Amino acid sequence: MKAILDRVLTWSPERQEEAADILTAMEASDSSGYLLSDEQADDVRRRLADSDAATMTLEQFNAHFKRRLDP
Repeated sequence: MKAILDRVLTWSPERQEEAADILTAMEASDSSGYLLSDEQADDVRRRLADSDAATMTLEQFNAHFKRRLDP
């Protein structure tokens, strides 16, 4: 890791700034309260890759959600 960071210091200031932005974003995501499990992340990737994914309106979603909550 130290060798990589030493090489980064030889990069142009613009490229170093890009690297700093990426690392800052990674650090911020670690402190986020919204974390997906590996299974959830896989499901998101699967759904994004599905070009025929079903969509529903907010009304449809609310009705579906209500049915799931009511016994």
